[in-house]
Amino acid sequence: MVIEKSNRVLIRPKMGRNIAIIVVLCAIGIGGYAYKMFGYVFQPIVKNECDIYIGKDATIHSLRDSLLQKDALKDIKAFDFIAKKKKLAGHIKPGKYSLKKGTIGNNLVNQLIAGNQTPAVVTFNNVRFFPDLAGKVSRHLMADSLQLLTAVNDTVKMKAFGFTRASYPAMFIPNSYEIYWTSTPDKWVDRMYKEYKRFWNSTRIKKAKDAKLTPLEVVTLASIVQEEVRHVDEMPKVAGVYMNRLRSGWPLQADPTIKFALGDFTISRILKQDLKIDSPYNTYKYRGLPPGPICFPSIEAVDAVLNYTKHKYFYFCANKSFDGYHAFAKSYRQHLINAHAYQKELDKRRIGFKNHRK
Repeated sequence: MVIEKSNRVLIRPKMGRNIAIIVVLCAIGIGGYAYKMFGYVFQPIVKNECDIYIGKDATIHSLRDSLLQKDALKDIKAFDFIAKKKKLAGHIKPGKYSLKKGTIGNNLVNQLIAGNQTPAVVTFNNVRFFPDLAGKVSRHLMADSLQLLTAVNDTVKMKAFGFTRASYPAMFIPNSYEIYWTSTPDKWVDRMYKEYKRFWNSTRIKKAKDAKLTPLEVVTLASIVQEEVRHVDEMPKVAGVYMNRLRSGWPLQADPTIKFALGDFTISRILKQDLKIDSPYNTYKYRGLPPGPICFPSIEAVDAVLNYTKHKYFYFCANKSFDGYHAFAKSYRQHLINAHAYQKELDKRRIGFKNHRK
C-alpha cells in the first residue's frame, strides 16, 4: 500500500500529540508518586503518643507489631517504606522509646536507628528489704527482679564500695532517678553508688561530724526514726530523743529494731517475750546503734537526723488519740503515765493480741 505524501503529513502531528500525552501522563504519575513518597518521609506520622519497648531480640516484624498494637501511626505503609529505604531492620537497638504526636516519619526512623531512648524514671521509697527494692526498680528496667537482686548481693562490689552486708542499704538513697531501660543491674548499682557519693556532700558530712556520727550511723538512725514516725514534721524531735540516749550511753530501746530482728514489721504490739531475742538489732539488749539500717530511709529522715531538735526529752510513746504523733517526756515517771494511757487504749481496741506470736 502506498501512502500519499499529504497523508503522511497528517499522521506525524497525530503521533506527536500521542507521545506528548504519554510524556505528560508519565510526568504526572512520577510526580504523584514522588509527592506520595515525600509525604511518607516528611509528613507527621505519629498520631498517638506512647512508649514502645524494643527487646534485645526484636526484629522489624516485632517492632512493626508493637506499633500496630499501640495504634501509634497514621500510616503503617509510610513507616514500612522509610524503614526499608533506611535499612532499619539491620539497625534495631533495644530500649524504651517515647513517641511524640506529630513526629515526621523520617525523624521517627532516625530515632530508632540512632537508639535515642527515653530514660525511665525509677522511683523507690517506703522500702525495707532488698527483694522489695529489686521488685520496684525492675519494673523500669529490661532486667527482671531476680537479676537485680543478684546484683545487689554481689559481695565483691559491696566490699569495693566500702560496705558490709549489714551496712549496704545505706548506699541506696530513696529518690527518683533517670536511667535507661536497657541499663544492666550492675550499672544501676554503680549509679546508686555515684548518687550516694553525691548525696553526701560537704554540708551533710559536716553536720554528721558535728553530731559525732558517721554517714552510715546517720542513715542507720534515720531508718529507725522513719519506722517510728508517721509525720515528717515530727522526725527531728524523735531523732533528738535518740541522740540524747546515745550521748548518755542509754540503750535506744527502739521497737522497730525488734520488728526487724524478728523479721516481721506487721507486729502491732511488742511484748516482753519479743525483747529476749538475741540479735545485734535488739536495741533493748545492746547499747548503741545496730550494725546497719533496718530499712531504706527517706532523704527527709536522713536530714531530720542531721538537723535533729535539741531538747531534753528521753522518752516518747504514741499518743492515745492514735493521731500518728507522740507524747514526749523528760522523766520516766511522766513517760509511764503516757505509756499507760496508750496501752489502755490498745487494750480497749484489742490491738496486738490477735495472731501475735506465742
